[in-house]
Parts: sequence; structure tokens; C-alpha cells
Amino acid sequence: MKLIPVLLLAIVGFGCGYGSKKVTPPQPGTTPTISRLTPNNVNAGSAAFMLTVDGTNFASNATINWNGTAQATTFVSGSQLTTIVSADAVATADTVPVTVTNPAVAGGIYGGGTSAATSSSMTFTVN
Repeated sequence: MKLIPVLLLAIVGFGCGYGSKKVTPPQPGTTPTISRLTPNNVNAGSAAFMLTVDGTNFASNATINWNGTAQATTFVSGSQLTTIVSADAVATADTVPVTVTNPAVAGGIYGGGTSAATSSSMTFTVN
């Protein structure tokens, strides 16, 4: 007699998904925005310089992307990041897109977390 309630409980538990773990897909991450680049232009052939990116929603591990390539980035605050732009990157006249990416955040044992989010670009001019 005790076997029947135990079997019914097991059947109900597995039928309700008790034995299977559902994975939650990542949610969209917080998208950073860029409001200003300082400086916003240099002359071609200039020496390396520090680029300051001001904006909003910068994660502490956000990266500045120069022409699509992630740069070594220093987090100043949630509204300011800096990076050193090499002399090679400004050797010739060009317009360069600058973006900021907040990386993905891993979820727990059932997935979740967030996906990476990249700002719209702002143009830097090499005269």
C-alpha cells in the first residue's frame, strides 16, 4: 500500500518537470551610449594619445572599440572610460567609428545572464 503513493508522487514529480532543468536564455544587456569623445579629432601622424569616452551605462568591464577592435580600456566611472590610441592607429587621414561594448554576463546553473550590448558608433576624425 505504501508503494502506490510513492509511485504516484514520483510520476507527478517527473510529469511536472521536476527531473528536468530548464535553461533560461540570456536577456538583453544594458546598452551603453556615447555622448562625447575627447579629443574627437587629431592630425594624421600624431603621437599616441589618451581618448576619453563620456556617456552612460558603462559596465566596470566595458571596452572601447576603435574601428571595431577592442582596446585596453580603463573604467573611470559608469559614465567615463579611457584608452590609449597608438600612433599607428592615426598614421593616415581617416574617419574611425568608436563604440563601447558591455560584455555578456554569465547566468547561474539554469542559464540566464545577459548578452553583450554595444553602443551606436561615434565618429573620430583623423585629419
